[in-house]
Amino acid sequence: MRYLHIRAARNGMVDTMKPTPTLRTIEPAFLVPGPSGVAIRTRLKGLGPKDEKVLRQVGAHLGSLASRDLKIHCAERLEHSKDTWAARKRALTPLSSSRWAGAVTKATHHQWALARRCQAAHLRGLEAGIRMIRHRLSLPIGTKGAKKAPGGYRTRQEWHAKARRLRVLEDRLAAAQADAAARRVRVVRGGKQLARSRHNLEAARLTEAEWRARWEAERWFCHADGEAGKRYGNDTIRVSPDGEVSIKLPTPLKHLANAPRGRYTLPVRLWFAHRGGEWADRVEANGAVAYRIHYDVARGRWYLTASWQILVAPTIPLATALADGVIGVDMNADHLAAWRLDPHGNPVGHPRRFPYSLTGPAGYRDAQVRHALIRLLHWARSCGVRAIAVEDLDFAAEKTRDKHGRKRRFRQLISGMPTSRLRARLASMADATGIAVIAVDPAHTSRWGAQHWQKPLTSPTRKTTRHDAAAVAIGRRAQGHPIRRRTAPPPHDRSDRAGHRTIQAGPGTLRREETRHRVPGPRTRSVPPGSGENAGNQNAQHRSGRSAEHEPWQQDPLPLSPQERCHTS
Repeated sequence: MRYLHIRAARNGMVDTMKPTPTLRTIEPAFLVPGPSGVAIRTRLKGLGPKDEKVLRQVGAHLGSLASRDLKIHCAERLEHSKDTWAARKRALTPLSSSRWAGAVTKATHHQWALARRCQAAHLRGLEAGIRMIRHRLSLPIGTKGAKKAPGGYRTRQEWHAKARRLRVLEDRLAAAQADAAARRVRVVRGGKQLARSRHNLEAARLTEAEWRARWEAERWFCHADGEAGKRYGNDTIRVSPDGEVSIKLPTPLKHLANAPRGRYTLPVRLWFAHRGGEWADRVEANGAVAYRIHYDVARGRWYLTASWQILVAPTIPLATALADGVIGVDMNADHLAAWRLDPHGNPVGHPRRFPYSLTGPAGYRDAQVRHALIRLLHWARSCGVRAIAVEDLDFAAEKTRDKHGRKRRFRQLISGMPTSRLRARLASMADATGIAVIAVDPAHTSRWGAQHWQKPLTSPTRKTTRHDAAAVAIGRRAQGHPIRRRTAPPPHDRSDRAGHRTIQAGPGTLRREETRHRVPGPRTRSVPPGSGENAGNQNAQHRSGRSAEHEPWQQDPLPLSPQERCHTS
């Protein structure tokens, strides 16, 4: 379309009132930065009833202070400043301590900012749904859709139901816009989903006592930020290198202390199985480490999570990461399709598939994703490749049910794909193995991969799927090569009898996809067109029956004598 428009413009046949259709711009590939923080968790074993009671009281007391501070901060809206922050912190200090007050106010700011981002995303979702319903309502009933846009609704009943839904979405949008204009956010400490399940305990499969226990545990607060230079990196929740845990009790609960200076020491000795050496080195150097103590009601266990910031590793140049080739990875709903490419963009060996299951609880799904990524990274390291190419996927604008309508399985499919989780997991795990992650634009990778690579890579002993071909397209895009394959030479000979060869034209050459037009003149490779005797006239050959024997430049024979003439006659 773009080429036809340019050609028509040169001929003076373009209607200037019509917009020119343009192709989608492909964003350049980039290296994904490594993780900037570490979080590890371990279980607090050996706690007695008294220890659990102290932890519950500390969490409930600090949780009530956090709820109060969040209410004040939400009432301030956008009028908060350093002075209001300091005033809130001074009000909380007598009820806890200066460090606990700082942790509570900081968590309040993070939760309020998260609510603002969620409010903006909610507005975008409502606006997208309203636009899509209005578009489909404007079409006649039964109109078929295209690849880029859905058609009209199938029946009159469905049209009527969507018209009613349009009014509901418009009311929700008006309310959300009013909140955004007033700088008002709505936050539920403990989670909106858990709060709503209180009104339908049968569907949540919970009793009132079980729901109350979960609600209270979610609203507890026992999180302390790290402080560099303090003893073991945290003076509020202190964990020594040998695993001893002690807590700085709030002022109203100091009568529960069993250690000097209002501290309570837990009778446990913990150790982190994952990155325990890094944690110990940081604690011994008095580096800042943040701790969080939380209770899992379903399992009846107490856990401690340690987190700290790390320096982001300097990224290597993209050309250096691609020096040994790349592995293109196509993420799907149930597996990762991968194929290794050499530095020239050619597939090497056979494709690999790393399956995973996204059914079951969240912990099981996360373990499945981690296991698939571990196998992928081990294979990449065994191949000697230093880079993995993935798509920069984001289905935020494709999950709406108003666009896909009856395609419930498709909506569940794209909603269940762990795009953000896989990207975060892959970046952190690849950083530990020294493998770079390259993110590419996901536009048309599956379609163009199947169009140009699926059939050529299929053989009697290897069946190439659409996902395998997409992995090749992703890898070539990361390397900067075009996804389109170069057309092979014609089967007859080296001429253009079988059509134009795209290998002879660069990507910026106009009309490169068309058959080459006939150019007057010779078609030989020995001399350029328009020069040389043989190139200009094929009859000018020194052979019998050619007119070249009688050309004026041809040497005449020697004159014959009268005797020779009689003899020849």
